Amino acid sequence: MIRKPESRICNGCGEKKSEKKRDDTGLCAECAAVLEAIKGKPVLLARIAALMQPEVSQEFSGPAKKELPRELPEVLDAVRFRTRDRELNTWYVSVSELEGNPVEIFASTAFDRDQHLQSRISNLTTITRLISLILRHVFLGEVITLEKTLKQLHRSSRQKNDLPDMLTRVLCNYCKKPYEFD
Repeated sequence: MIRKPESRICNGCGEKKSEKKRDDTGLCAECAAVLEAIKGKPVLLARIAALMQPEVSQEFSGPAKKELPRELPEVLDAVRFRTRDRELNTWYVSVSELEGNPVEIFASTAFDRDQHLQSRISNLTTITRLISLILRHVFLGEVITLEKTLKQLHRSSRQKNDLPDMLTRVLCNYCKKPYEFD
């Protein structure tokens, strides 16, 4: 007597399929391949959903996300502000804008070679890089990841064992794979 493989309903597509091997997810081979391709890539899923019906796209992107993530253009308009801190040091804060919304912020001083300001400059660079990451998330829909956060912290560091360097090393313990700095 020849035994036929058992037909089961796939948890993904909902179709009855006969599968010899099936993992714990209960997916057919096609759905398992799709799951593997999009695992850890929510932006990819949103872009594919956008190619389908608009209501499907909205379902995958969530209520807060009306648009797909956009790339940051090479050239942006910016506004520069001159300000002073409580010790009367002059600082320049530049805000890059896209369609009137802030998407990046930078701060600098004319005294960046001053040793007593080095620690403050490093911390300020860290703050502005992380704020820029958040602004791109809010206004461009960019997905914030631990890896992107680590990259910004690492780029903020001016010397070994400064605050951004220490934060980067601690947070690297939470990466699934070793983080490689460029």
